[in-house]
Amino acid sequence: MPFFEGVTGAVHYRSWTTAHPRLIVVFLHGLGQNSGHYHRFARVMNGCDIDVWAIDHVGHGLTEGELSDASQIEGLADNALQLAAIAQSERDGIPVALMGHSLGAATAIAALDKDSSRFTSAVLCATPKSVVGAAGADLCSSTVPILALHGMDDRMASIDAVRTWIPSVPGAQLKEYDNAGHDLLHEKIHRTVSLDAAEFMLGCIDTAV
Repeated sequence: MPFFEGVTGAVHYRSWTTAHPRLIVVFLHGLGQNSGHYHRFARVMNGCDIDVWAIDHVGHGLTEGELSDASQIEGLADNALQLAAIAQSERDGIPVALMGHSLGAATAIAALDKDSSRFTSAVLCATPKSVVGAAGADLCSSTVPILALHGMDDRMASIDAVRTWIPSVPGAQLKEYDNAGHDLLHEKIHRTVSLDAAEFMLGCIDTAV
């Protein structure tokens, strides 16, 4: 099992790779989840020639430590950037995108604020209201294309805050899903959501060429 030394100890991650990837996506899961919950998502990504590198956050899955409060988001972001560096070193020359769900979306925003130059695009799934205010404002200076994916029936992270926030972020887009709740990648429309994410991320590298 692969680990690296993160901010609070050993950090576990999984990778699902393809023979000839066009893109790497570093995936950040939500609260109470772990990377092992995303095999199905990874299969869809692999089918689109995208490698998936997914982390176990602190206190989740096989990663050491305890996630006690939201102040540790900065540490989670540091771990995410370290995993991106590992993926880049092992798959030299392949562009890297960032994707996160809920807590992972909050972590992705913090990671982009720290070092957006590492990523060709970012997908934020079910972004919490708590991070689309002052924290999310940091993305106003980012040039990384962003796609926010959100269920219209999300009762854990209301879509209204994201609808208000996205127009303030240059180049950001919002895709809404009717009759869908918080955990988009585990709902009936999971494949559609995955393919929408893949299309966006691949489109960003095609545009950059």
